[in-house]
Amino acid sequence: MRLHNAISTVLFLALAPSISSGQDVHWQRKDQPTEPSVTIFHSPQSANLPTATVIGAGQWQFEISHRFLPPFSDGAGALWGLDGPIYNRLGLSYAPTDRLMVHVVRSNLDDNLELGGKVRVLEGGGETTVPFQVALAGGFAWNTAIEATGGYENNESQAYAQLVVNTLVGRRLAIGVVPSLLHNPTIADRDAPTELTVGLNGELYLGRYLSLLGEWNVSPPRGELVHDAVSLGLQIETGGHFFKLVATNSARPNPTQFLGGTPYAFKPKEWRFGFNVTRLLAF
Repeated sequence: MRLHNAISTVLFLALAPSISSGQDVHWQRKDQPTEPSVTIFHSPQSANLPTATVIGAGQWQFEISHRFLPPFSDGAGALWGLDGPIYNRLGLSYAPTDRLMVHVVRSNLDDNLELGGKVRVLEGGGETTVPFQVALAGGFAWNTAIEATGGYENNESQAYAQLVVNTLVGRRLAIGVVPSLLHNPTIADRDAPTELTVGLNGELYLGRYLSLLGEWNVSPPRGELVHDAVSLGLQIETGGHFFKLVATNSARPNPTQFLGGTPYAFKPKEWRFGFNVTRLLAF
């Protein structure tokens, strides 16, 4: 049933019409924004790490992401992990300007609810020099179901801040570095330190609509979160959508959860399936 619901949701987002029957769908902004001088990552987000990309001014973006808890190695009896259960993430973003976007996201892991944003602060380069973009990102999260997962009272809140640096090698390889400060990485720990993690992500463009992506977030071991989160996947870009299909050792979907690490090693027997679907909403 969970798999049926997940597939139904993805198909609905991909195929649902945005205007009356008989009309063509055109994904165009109402107002033409000032385009950045360089384009590095096409999507505002890798599998989990942010990029310096911002959607157009006045646009909204809806996201649904799933991380399946059983690994592929559970085999046919669990439909190679697709029988679930899952951790689900829902998000809605808005861009007041071409440099700023804000978001609200929620995952059903600890009922983690986050308010956050990202602002692109610098960009440069072009045809004759190496292009780059720099952004600042961050957010505050509240975990409203900590009693069920061993969290401690008055330890529900988390926060993070990130520096996002992106560059393009040649015309096909985008690279990002994302150092992050994460406050209170494990809500099941009475101690609430602030720790530094460093994320690396890349995307290889195979064509106009298809690319390979990868990311690795290096984090200090803490509690059961003893391994770095790693994801490898495929991105499809079409019609106002981004579809990302990933194999990952992390089932923790929201930033304050993902950045803290994972209990699973990045070995084939621990790989899990996940997907992200984002859709631009034009009003």
